[in-house]
Amino acid sequence: MVNLFLIPLNHESISCKPFAKVAVDGIRKEIEAAGYELALLEKYGDKAKLLEAVKDANAIIIRSDIIDAEVLDAAKELKIVVRAGAGYDNVDLDAATAHNVCVMNTPGQNSNAVAELAFGLMVMAVRNLYNGTPVRS
Repeated sequence: MVNLFLIPLNHESISCKPFAKVAVDGIRKEIEAAGYELALLEKYGDKAKLLEAVKDANAIIIRSDIIDAEVLDAAKELKIVVRAGAGYDNVDLDAATAHNVCVMNTPGQNSNAVAELAFGLMVMAVRNLYNGTPVRS
């Protein structure tokens, strides 16, 4: 059976934000309809559990977990790593290339959130809610 591992975030990460249930359900539906198996690895704690889990994985979807040479060495069947977000800073691209693993990301995935933040900051600035001076009691 071909496996795809969905790895949200290790609980020891600074920001532990797993994939939304609706996203996992949607991915599972598509993956299983295509005849593949989806394994969700959450809160794995230490790297040894990650290394064991990915040994038969053909594909991995991550958020901010680190995919380095050690992970790529352990994942002998791995063909692709998809970073759910912009950038590749948490994937060792040289090691992935050496292992013949394709790495992709999802640029623009967070564009709505960035736009909302930008407009919120503009409203805050117009209302002078933050003028750069310290708050005094």
